Amino acid sequence: MECGACEALPDRDARLPLEDARLPGEEKKSAFVAVVGRPSVGKSTLVNTFCGAKVAIVSPVPQTTRNAIRGIVNRPEGQLIFVDTPGQHISERKLNKRLMETAGRAIGEAELILYVLDVSRKPGPEEEAVAERLTGYAERMAVAINKMDAPEVKVEPIREFLQARFPGLKESRYFPVSALKNEGADALLTCLFSMASRGPPFYPDDYYTDQDLNFRIAEIIREKAINRLRQELPHSLYVDVADAELRDGNTRLWVRAFIVTERESQKGMVVGKQGSMIKSIRQAAQKDLNYIFDWKVELDLRVKTAHDWRHNDAILKRLISR
Repeated sequence: MECGACEALPDRDARLPLEDARLPGEEKKSAFVAVVGRPSVGKSTLVNTFCGAKVAIVSPVPQTTRNAIRGIVNRPEGQLIFVDTPGQHISERKLNKRLMETAGRAIGEAELILYVLDVSRKPGPEEEAVAERLTGYAERMAVAINKMDAPEVKVEPIREFLQARFPGLKESRYFPVSALKNEGADALLTCLFSMASRGPPFYPDDYYTDQDLNFRIAEIIREKAINRLRQELPHSLYVDVADAELRDGNTRLWVRAFIVTERESQKGMVVGKQGSMIKSIRQAAQKDLNYIFDWKVELDLRVKTAHDWRHNDAILKRLISR
């Protein structure tokens, strides 16, 4: 089966049926929720926690998220679609500008905003820039004060910052959470459902994401690569899935993918001594993919170069406008 046909095939974990607890004739609620914050505040981890599955890749490397990743939560009250956006930051680089454009579109199109802050860091210029971008959205915004499990938390500076920047936002919409330990997430979800308008769901109630097959594979590989290469070149690579075929009576998914570097000299870092690094990336990615999908996954992983790809408009459009 060719790659394009594979994109329509559902995977095992994307089907998690939930009991429909509506009364006869009762209309559910639904809303798109833009998840916004500066880099590394835990937005992706929080979305994964809400969905109960791996929707967005996670890394300590800032600016890991490059697209508006949608995670779908279905409860008896209705459906929320969380749009995990790239971390808001100040930069004039072409790639970063495109990331901010992606986040800006999500904010403008969403019915609700979830503003995520890191309680272990005091607000600074980057946080001020995020708050400035969210000016005027307080009426449809809730706040996740994340990383309450951190060794040192600074709640009062966060509270003072929010009161100063969003005086119209009630403190009842501040939620201390630990996305990593799944603490406080349920109360936050309940609040967001209460804020949502009544309406039909946008997706079937057994889906937790709408990402296509190739994108999910590429993201898992990229996560494993940047977490192993984060000191060297995390932002200088992307992953291109060239082929994906179902084989052996549709029981085995064969995938050929390329880790693409920006410089020829960077290929050696990805390959590693005697191929040790790319082997480690391949094995880790294959393990996750075997868990996510219903097929046994066989990954053929290679490395190539696209010179200065972060300045190539055609590549950036393809990578970010998904």
